[in-house]
Amino acid sequence: MKNKVYIRSVGSVSAQKTYDNTSFLNKVVTYNETVTRVIDPNYKDFIPPAAARRMAKGIKMSTVSAKNALTEANTEESEVDAIIVGTGLGCIGDSEKFVSDIIDNNEQFLTPTRFIQSSHNTVAGQIALGMGCKGHNFTYVHSSISFESALLDAHMQLMNDEASTILTGGVDELVEHHVSTHRLIGHIKKDPVETMSILDSGSKGAIFSEGSHFFVVSNKKGENAYSELLGIRTFNSLERDEIEKEALSFLKEQEMTSDDIDLLILGYNGDVEFDTYYEALSQESFKNTPKAYFKHLSGEFDTASGFGFWLANKILKHGFVPQVVQLGDSSKEAPQTILIYNQYRGENHSLTLLKKC
Repeated sequence: MKNKVYIRSVGSVSAQKTYDNTSFLNKVVTYNETVTRVIDPNYKDFIPPAAARRMAKGIKMSTVSAKNALTEANTEESEVDAIIVGTGLGCIGDSEKFVSDIIDNNEQFLTPTRFIQSSHNTVAGQIALGMGCKGHNFTYVHSSISFESALLDAHMQLMNDEASTILTGGVDELVEHHVSTHRLIGHIKKDPVETMSILDSGSKGAIFSEGSHFFVVSNKKGENAYSELLGIRTFNSLERDEIEKEALSFLKEQEMTSDDIDLLILGYNGDVEFDTYYEALSQESFKNTPKAYFKHLSGEFDTASGFGFWLANKILKHGFVPQVVQLGDSSKEAPQTILIYNQYRGENHSLTLLKKC
């Protein structure tokens, strides 16, 4: 018999004040921008200043969110069997600076620090070094399903008793070259949009951002677990008319139907071209299911679904759906089962199913 998998704790650094685990969207920060940055915690509270100066932003964000998750789970660092991270861009800031240094210094007198920290697996490696964790250490770079890939790996290991406690998460940082490139190809909105009105923008592109979200996942429930992770499914490509069929098939594997879903969380980002995928799932079988969305709070980035996963767990833990994330007027109080659906520009679709413990 396969084990059950539980989300024991959460840790988040995002464009909202989520680094404080004692609150849950009590005060929402709004923006009128095309690009938003994370609200930085006081990194000195988590990282020695001398070490922080040498760290890329993605590493600092991940160190904070990972430490918060471990602290909340009351898990000793020695108890962590594996560290699994998903990232779309890794430490792209150091990659950019290293290449610039090559050009500026005519390929001479280069310091190794930025090169060492420029690889995608730097985050997982730095966390492991800080914890002294010598177990399974892996990084998934699968575009906008990078976080789901990491979570799926953790889920399978825990189900099959290959590990008992895993630290898993997703992280991406913003840098100017990345932003400039995506502006050029039209993936970022041309004009600033007030984040709370993003679904009414009627324009192409999204509001880009960054963030880090980590979770302690275990096959031991513990005392204060957030949820049970029932399943994850990803797809590289789907047509709009295939989404509902695949979602129902996914639920059927869990011996559930659309009527069993208390809340459907969707990754709307205000892109008029691709939000239609969420509308396609919102019809028919899920027409009467209460719905929520999250990218008006987190912004869009490769591992933004980590914020959606954080939101779902917080909702199950606290027993209510904040007004700021509700879609429409219907919202079931104290949801017991949540389905998350995310995609980016019509590709890399994911379905994640959670149940209250």
